[in-house]
Amino acid sequence: MSRIGKQPIEIPGGVDVDVAAGNVVTVTGPRGSLSRPVHADMMIVRENASLRVERPDDKAFHRSLHGLTRSLIANMVDGVTKGFEKRLQIVGVGYRAAMKGSDLEIAAGYSHPVVVAQPEGIEFEVPTPTQIVVRGNDKQQVGEVAANIRKIRKPEPYKGKGIRYEGEYVRKKAGKAAKTGAA
Repeated sequence: MSRIGKQPIEIPGGVDVDVAAGNVVTVTGPRGSLSRPVHADMMIVRENASLRVERPDDKAFHRSLHGLTRSLIANMVDGVTKGFEKRLQIVGVGYRAAMKGSDLEIAAGYSHPVVVAQPEGIEFEVPTPTQIVVRGNDKQQVGEVAANIRKIRKPEPYKGKGIRYEGEYVRKKAGKAAKTGAA
């Protein structure tokens, strides 16, 4: 039995979970609503204030779907109650971020500022010019938007300049060693 798949999903007060025909799970809570289709073989059983995901048999395909389905639904419940956020850090002289309306404008060493449009369901915040906070209800969408912002200028290994996740360690390389002695 899957260690993750067999765990029940606790449904907090104020959250409504609906499993429609075609196995489309819709979770509605104080922060909004999320909907996602799950595989037709996975059965979602509701017991009082919790959900349980069950699989039909022990085939490898169903075992792999079991934990995945449970994690996706649990992340939807967390998203409509607490939400998710990713923090990014900008390192480098002259590198900075600023809000331009609802969009994000990043100066990352190019000849022009890079503008990142705010997707639906995502909020940007710039507490300082060298920090970016990406917030939203959908964990996958928050991670993807943060990864795309990081991709604008990945941290380079010689000086460590670029956009990185908060707490990310960038392994530095040694540069060229100067020759000593006469040639």
